[in-house]
This record gives sequence, structure tokens and C-alpha cells, in this order.
Amino acid sequence: MVGQPIETVLLVDDDPDVIEFLSYNLKIGGYKVFSAVNGLEGLNKTIELQPSLVLLDLMMPEMDGIETCQAIRNDNSINQPIIAFLTSRSEDYSQVAALDAGADDYITKPVRPRLLISKVGSLLRRAAEKSNDWLGHGLVIDREQFCIILNEKKIDLPKKEFEILELLASKPEKVFDRDKILSLVWGDDTIVGSRTIDVHIRKLREKIGDNCIKTVKGIGYKYVR
Repeated sequence: MVGQPIETVLLVDDDPDVIEFLSYNLKIGGYKVFSAVNGLEGLNKTIELQPSLVLLDLMMPEMDGIETCQAIRNDNSINQPIIAFLTSRSEDYSQVAALDAGADDYITKPVRPRLLISKVGSLLRRAAEKSNDWLGHGLVIDREQFCIILNEKKIDLPKKEFEILELLASKPEKVFDRDKILSLVWGDDTIVGSRTIDVHIRKLREKIGDNCIKTVKGIGYKYVR
């Protein structure tokens, strides 16, 4: 994993032996590992750490795994992680409830360390392929339909507004100056004024809110997750 960002995994389980076993093997696998001993702590640490993946037990004190999964999925401040249940409960209804709550996978204990590492790697690769689609603020970009989805509501965008949003969101926190936006969205052969960008940004904000796109005075704009 040299030269690549280290993925963060949050383990949420009330059994300290399970936490110790999983932490050891995931760290060997090259992951940065944190833990929580109940669902409520797991939710708070998810908000704090913004992990890439959360491994949840099903039966826990304070808040069970289903409730924790639902709370994570309903919190727009969270950069939505992959969520997988890791539990000894193998009943069909438990698996259905977990997936209905928003889980991405359901793994039953006991699990061999090599299989667990393989599963985690597969889930994170899948997340990496989709990461650019989730823009934060309850906003998802759909490149196939050329639209955005805001809090599960579809919003169609004109071509230039879509391309500006896609450009800014491709590198959150990076400031794009007006000349760069003009060049990448309109092309060097098209002559438009910088005021054109301001108008498109204003229209975008009317549709997606003011919290996503920030003005950097005298320079340009940036997308904030």
C-alpha cells in the first residue's frame, strides 16, 4: 500500500476478544483500524473519523447494529462508508433486515482471517469505483442520466451546470479559478465572459443549496463536502 492512502476501518462490536482478533488481522492487511464497543459509540466515531468501512455486529448494547446502520445512512454529515455486518446470526430475516437498513454486505462468524481481508479489500475496491458519485450534502451525481439526486429527489441539470458541478466536485477543496473553469468546461476556442460562470454557479446553488460550492473571492470557486 506504499504511496496510497491508508484505508480506515471501524470495528463496532461489544466483544473485546473479537475486536482484538479483527484489529490484529486488519492491521496486518495494511488498514488503519479503530474500534467501538456499542452502536452509539460506533455512530459517534463514524461521524468523527469518517472511515472507509464500518464492520458492525448485530446485537449490541446502547444501539443495535440495525439502528446504527440506519443512523449512519441517514446522517448527511457522514461521507458514507461501506457498511458490512459481521455477526454470528445467520438467519435469513437478520440478513434481510441488515440489507434493508442500508448494509452493503453480511458476513457470518466465524470467518477465516484471509477471507475477511479478501472481503474487506473487495468491498473497498467497489467503494472506490463509486466514490466520485457521492458528493456529500445528500447529493449524488448520476453521469449516465446527466442529473443529480438530492435527498433521493432527481434534479435534471443543463449541460454546462452539470459539467461545472462535476469539475468542482472531482477535487473537493481545490480552488478552480475562473479561467480554468472556462477552459475545461467551455474550451479554449469558445469566448465567454467570467460573468457566465457566476450565473451558472448561482443557478446551481438555487438547486443544490449554498453549502456545497464556496466562492474564493478574487479567484474562483471550490466544492466543499
